[in-house]
Amino acid sequence: MASTLTALLYLGTLPKPTIWAEPGSAIPWWTSVTIWHQGSLEAREYRLLKEGKLETWDTQKPPEPGDKANFFIRYMRVIHTGRYRCDYLSPTGWSEPSDPLELVVTGLQNKPQLSALPSPVVASGGNVTLQCASWLGFDRFVLMKEGERQPSSTLVSQRAPSVGSQALFLVGPVTPSLRWTFRCYGYYNNTPQIWSYPSDPLELRVSGHKNRKILIGVSVTFLLLLSLLLLLLFLLIRHQHQKKMLQVRSGSVAPVQEENQSNQEGGSWWETGRSTSAGFRTSHENCQIYAEVRESQPEEDKQMDSQATASEDPQDVTHAQLKGLNLGQGTSAPPSSQSTEPAAEPSVYAAVAIH
Repeated sequence: MASTLTALLYLGTLPKPTIWAEPGSAIPWWTSVTIWHQGSLEAREYRLLKEGKLETWDTQKPPEPGDKANFFIRYMRVIHTGRYRCDYLSPTGWSEPSDPLELVVTGLQNKPQLSALPSPVVASGGNVTLQCASWLGFDRFVLMKEGERQPSSTLVSQRAPSVGSQALFLVGPVTPSLRWTFRCYGYYNNTPQIWSYPSDPLELRVSGHKNRKILIGVSVTFLLLLSLLLLLLFLLIRHQHQKKMLQVRSGSVAPVQEENQSNQEGGSWWETGRSTSAGFRTSHENCQIYAEVRESQPEEDKQMDSQATASEDPQDVTHAQLKGLNLGQGTSAPPSSQSTEPAAEPSVYAAVAIH
């Protein structure tokens, strides 16, 4: 009646605290463990209670009100094993106790053997049987899943001629989204908080899941390589296009330069030809005028001109022989006026002095 009245007083007034242990509830011998409590933000004091003990195991008063507190055990021993609860004090009174936490010590007996029947490879969504066995005659076996604080299952052992004692745990359904790694322990009924060493870990594998991972990896790699190949092809095409455009631009400029050069050379040749032609016309006209003047001179003047011409250096006088409409040039001296040989045809010579 008193406990029921106390529960009614707790009901609806303060939240129930929670308790857990880190790194877990199964602690190897002589290693440390932390027991955590979580209550209300108004909590002023926390108490750690151990079943079988009338007095409080430990208390903690945080410097400021808070919803968490912890109790640290530096070296785990048999004396620390058992069931623990916690509660906290608020301005309205004490809260109700938390659910129990069973703390056990491991490593005081040899480890059992854990295996999967028939195989650790399981189809997705399927079940598998795990066998925990030992020749030490344990009364119970405990199966724990990696990452969980509390045991997955505890079974009474059975006699087995081939392995001594065993327990068969049914596990499933197995899915690839979770990690399925297990260990098992053994203990005796008279020391339920003293467990053996843990078995070697056993990992269950989902069939086909690894192949799918490989296929996905290959597909991703192929897509990456294809993307890289397309990028290289694009850069190559772009480079070729730019190279072609440069060739087209350089080819369109060169012909224009060649054409301008040809026009300049043609213009120079044309101007030179024009100057040469004008020079010849001027010399031809001068020769004709000189010849006409010579024909009009008296006979004495002609002889004096002949003598003057003969006295000059033949190298310095150029004679132009006029035959009809043809004009010829020579460096020979003009024929003497006293020559007895008749000329084959009449010729007119003009002396042109080169200064």
